[in-house]
Amino acid sequence: MSAAAADWLPSASVTASGRPVLSAGEVERNLLPLVDLEPEENPRLAPLRACLLALTSHRLIFLHEPSRSARGLPLATVVHAYPPHRRHSHNPLRSLFSAPSSSSSSQHHRIRLQISMPPVRSEVIAIVVTCKADVDVFFGRLLEAIRARAWEVTPAAAPSSGTSVAEGAAPTEDIAIRMPVVGVSGILRMEQESWENAGQNLQDAFQDLNALMSKAKEMMQLAEKMRLKLLMNSSTESNSNDEEMGSKQDMQDLLLSVGIVSPVTKETAGALYHQQLSLQLADFVRIPLEKAGGMMALVDVYCLFNRARGTELISPEDLLQACSLWEKVDVPVMLRKFDSGVKVIQTKTHSDEEVFARISSLAQKPDALQKGISPSDAAFTLGIAPALAKEHLLNAENKGLLCRDVSPDGFRFFSNLFNDIDPQNIHSQKPHGMYKAWISVAMASH
Repeated sequence: MSAAAADWLPSASVTASGRPVLSAGEVERNLLPLVDLEPEENPRLAPLRACLLALTSHRLIFLHEPSRSARGLPLATVVHAYPPHRRHSHNPLRSLFSAPSSSSSSQHHRIRLQISMPPVRSEVIAIVVTCKADVDVFFGRLLEAIRARAWEVTPAAAPSSGTSVAEGAAPTEDIAIRMPVVGVSGILRMEQESWENAGQNLQDAFQDLNALMSKAKEMMQLAEKMRLKLLMNSSTESNSNDEEMGSKQDMQDLLLSVGIVSPVTKETAGALYHQQLSLQLADFVRIPLEKAGGMMALVDVYCLFNRARGTELISPEDLLQACSLWEKVDVPVMLRKFDSGVKVIQTKTHSDEEVFARISSLAQKPDALQKGISPSDAAFTLGIAPALAKEHLLNAENKGLLCRDVSPDGFRFFSNLFNDIDPQNIHSQKPHGMYKAWISVAMASH
């Protein structure tokens, strides 16, 4: 049953790749696949079946992946959460014919929640976990999210750097009398002081690191709010001049590259890590691909994605596995491998024919007919990296549009004039076509 049927729950937005859209400051905490939501007391409330359950700091989001519809239960409506209860579905016929060592019952866990939300007033619902998952870990994080009440927390003012000194109090000074280092006891005392100082420095370093990581998350949330505000202002203000619009675009690009507020991690996603990582990656690369002309090298995407994830870095293997899963889901991007082995990410609407047309137009210019074009020339025209431009030129050569000349100076590509030559009479000149244009350019240069 799709999530649209459970209209007693607020609807939740979903990205183009099927990931839940999180609000400002909302962070993903845990994921559970194949979860049912069943009202226990009110039969008029429609249940939810076979949903992906995403626990965030603000909501319980039930995502029905086939229909890409979602419903969200605010954690603020949860009055009480009961511990998981395991139930057995015993099948007596199966137990008669099954081996003694095999399991004759299927198990599932039920987490009962007492909620209070209009117009339901007060109801008891059950989250039924039918898959093999660590339900106790999920329940623990659910309790932590309910107690934290992140939906009520407002960003606190950043404390001043360093340790503040109380007003009117003099700074403390080390007035301890240092004993002279004499004998074995003095050496041991000096060694003990050295170890204590090293331990204190290490503790201070870790405190600074934890503070930096917490502030980094706050800065990412602030950047997301500013980016959304810029998008709203750009849609409402149409009388701004070009300079103001350019500065706003630069600021939006800068804030967009700050980071992902809630990156998918192995800790939160568990067995769904690579699946959810592939969906989040598909959502992330959409804007960079639009700015890059619909295609980017895989190594460039790896750098951009890891920079956006902050401290939650991923390995190249994780990125490649996430990209390979796009074949099984409906996302607007795909992984492509050229004949040379170079891997790129491109949009499904990207057309090689449009690229070939622009390359052919470049190769037919008088200067290009005489000297050819290099990957750098094609990169400047197409607005892409020279490495990708070279792959497009080689691909156009395979299609018979270009001819290649390899010299110590590198690759030069020329228009394929053999298509305009009559194999029955190679000495005849056509009064039109690329061959005629090439003859005119060659004669004009002498």
